[in-house]
This record gives sequence, C-alpha cells and structure tokens, in this order.
Amino acid sequence: MKKVINSPKAPKAIGPYSQAIEANGTLYISGQLPIDVNTGKFVEGGVKEQTEQCLKNIGYILEEAGYTFDNVVKSTCLLGDMSYFADMNEIYAKYYKTDCPARAAFAVKALPMGAMVEIETIAIK
Repeated sequence: MKKVINSPKAPKAIGPYSQAIEANGTLYISGQLPIDVNTGKFVEGGVKEQTEQCLKNIGYILEEAGYTFDNVVKSTCLLGDMSYFADMNEIYAKYYKTDCPARAAFAVKALPMGAMVEIETIAIK
C-alpha cells in the first residue's frame, strides 16, 4: 500500500509530486532543495549551507514518517557543478558517520530554481 508523506517542517513540493511516498516499508523521498520552510527561499550562503538545508529537509521528512538517517540506504546528490563536491561531501559526512548509505553524486546542467545542490533519499525499516 502506498502512503503519501508530507512534513510541515519541510518545503512543499514545487510541482506535481509528493515530498515522499512510503510503500512496503520503504520511504522514497523526492529531491530536496535548500529551501527554508520559514522563508520559502533558499538559505543564504554557498553549497555548504545549501547542502545542510537539503539534509535538514530530508530529516524532517524522515521524522514525519517515523524513520531516521540510520534507515537511509541510498542517496542521490545532484550538483550544479562538480567543483561543489568536496564542500557537499563535508556536510553530508556529518549526517552519515558509520554504515553510510549507497550514494551517487553527479553534476547536472541545471537544478530547479538555480539551486547548487538537490538530494533525494531512499530509506527502509
């Protein structure tokens, strides 16, 4: 059975998709942009601050669904430029210290709203 997950602490979807879908003990979190739900805008700063906000938004959605970062098995990190990789990785490592999830990280031509980073996540119970 499919269940839509929405956290009021994370930004609303900017298109025809859900923040997350839970199905059969697996949580699929849509790509999270560095939007601060309180302002509706990107956090100020560079890729480190944007990565932090993306991961905070993922954390809010995980929490809403009853998961934690320990449940994450796969992440995909989309970067506006590969030169952002080291800074993104530094912040990402704060959230995943041991038994890190599988991950792909790659640069794309452009991200929605001009973001520097977007992160999608899969978690299981």
